[in-house]
Amino acid sequence: MPGSDHHSPVMGVPVTQKSHPLSLERRQYLCERYGLSPSDLALLLEDLWAFTEETPERYVLRRHSELQKRGWTNDGIFKRIAGELAAGRFSAEPLSLRQIRRIIYG
Repeated sequence: MPGSDHHSPVMGVPVTQKSHPLSLERRQYLCERYGLSPSDLALLLEDLWAFTEETPERYVLRRHSELQKRGWTNDGIFKRIAGELAAGRFSAEPLSLRQIRRIIYG
């Protein structure tokens, strides 16, 4: 999979294996330790890095879209996202419902 692009389900953006900051030795260790193939480890690491690099703004937009697809109303979505953010997902200060609306609608 070296040099190939993979779209992470977390961010929906291409991540290449070249972007992984782990040495080959550390990758081999993780494969052996957890019984993963190199390609499974690459997918896992891409998703983990994408998840940890997601900004609060991208998180709000992603969750809004996900919850809308499940039939949630905006009032419920804004409260749910505010609660998720306050639960420590990000180290930034929690966002108000108004700030969440501004991220979504500009």
